[in-house]
Amino acid sequence: MTHSDINFNKKTILITGGAGFIGSNIAFYFQKNYPDAHIVIFDCFRNELRFSNGNLRSFGHYKNLIGFNGDIICGNINNKTDLAALDNYSFDFIFHQAAISDTRVYDQEIIMQTNINSFYTLLNKAKQDKAKLVYASSAATYGSQPSPQTVGKEKPENVYGPNEYYKSSTSSMVIQLGHQILNGKAPRLFQGSKNISRDFIYIDDVIQSNIKACNPKLNGTYNIGTGISRNFQDIADILQKELDTNLGTEYFPNPYNDYQLHTQADISSSRENLGFVPKFSLEDGIKAYIPEIKRLFNTEIA
Repeated sequence: MTHSDINFNKKTILITGGAGFIGSNIAFYFQKNYPDAHIVIFDCFRNELRFSNGNLRSFGHYKNLIGFNGDIICGNINNKTDLAALDNYSFDFIFHQAAISDTRVYDQEIIMQTNINSFYTLLNKAKQDKAKLVYASSAATYGSQPSPQTVGKEKPENVYGPNEYYKSSTSSMVIQLGHQILNGKAPRLFQGSKNISRDFIYIDDVIQSNIKACNPKLNGTYNIGTGISRNFQDIADILQKELDTNLGTEYFPNPYNDYQLHTQADISSSRENLGFVPKFSLEDGIKAYIPEIKRLFNTEIA
């Protein structure tokens, strides 16, 4: 299924962070639907380096790219020598997915370098090549602002689906709870989870939004979500239904004093200017994800 009238065949496409969750899914979307597109992935891939909070600095994983036929450049988005390799290409489209989305990283220097300075570099490359650039940000930019999250009211995540597993502890609740259930354990949720809700969006709808952003009615900043907020208990209940289990739920105290209780994206401008219409309800998305959740549970991970 294609999401745009643009013919991406014969086009040269850069995906930074292309070995990550969303980037790899975009890469395979193009490979499947536009076999004559020239796809270039730039990613530093995961290593043993971690932030002070214990989480990995990079979640790019080679297993996300098994079967990928395009070019792969292993490089750091903050390294000018690595970035110089991109000068060997003239791009038509750039999807900038390389970023630090971990909201509990407090190293301001690396965040500013990765999430801001690198964006300027890619803007210059896009200007030089006359390429269209789609830059992915994070719902975290809204901070603890009340819902609905609306463009222009930022105060400086909730995507789930195949290829997120290698995000480790920062992967979505869907796969983490799914694997708890497959392990014969009751899903563990914060106390009061019926009152904690998020705008969960399935990866296929995120891909749709990125593709449609290549030809907007108006350039700008757009929210991507379902526009519907669902509580954490819903996830556990839908998973148990799909996995045919009845393990109940285990509740434990929420350890975070500043935990956001509700997110819901205002997607009115995305509908109007991108033609973005989410296709997957939470039920539909989890149902589509179940085979991958099961496959990963039975796969040795490295």
